[in-house]
Amino acid sequence: MGAQNNDKDGVKKDGLTRRGFFQIMGTGVVGASLSGAALAVASQPAPPEKILDARDTVKITLHINGIAQAVLVEPRWTLLYILREVIGLTGTKEGCSRGECGACTVLMDGIPRYACMTLAVEAEGVRITTLEGLMQGEELGPVQTAFLEEDAFQCGYCTPGQIMSVAGLLEKTPQPSMDEIRTGVSGNLCRCGAYTHIFRAAGKAAELKTK
Repeated sequence: MGAQNNDKDGVKKDGLTRRGFFQIMGTGVVGASLSGAALAVASQPAPPEKILDARDTVKITLHINGIAQAVLVEPRWTLLYILREVIGLTGTKEGCSRGECGACTVLMDGIPRYACMTLAVEAEGVRITTLEGLMQGEELGPVQTAFLEEDAFQCGYCTPGQIMSVAGLLEKTPQPSMDEIRTGVSGNLCRCGAYTHIFRAAGKAAELKTK
């Protein structure tokens, strides 16, 4: 075969030469890189005026068991930590610390919530009820009494959370069915397996609250 003819610009009569191809591609890559860099700079959000450090303290007011309490907290602290370690309400138990066992259940505006998964700063302005808040003076409340009378505990570690879930259920459904009771305490684990007694205690609590 004879040699192909090229013109002085590096273009073959029937197409580009290898050198011409890379010259064109090099120019395109540089242009794309510059455009990409400009786009990346333009898409970056403006930095906030101040980033709150997790160790900074802020003053909040928590309404716990009908009492307003002003506390200094770090934004990273959980409601569980504040209740137990700062305020001293140890009826709320620390179990798994990751929202699986329900031992730390409290009521927030009447709804059961895991205190270990709730930041203290989230709870400001909310009506919080702990196990201690169910007491009637020095006497046990209806749900606590029902758990005692129905022997609804063994080791007792999960019992505060179970009681709070039942209390929340009865606020919403004063006369729950057995299926509603099972659903109401489904987020609370009992390693001792006292579920049958817990279910009976929930039914008994509903009766006591109507008296």
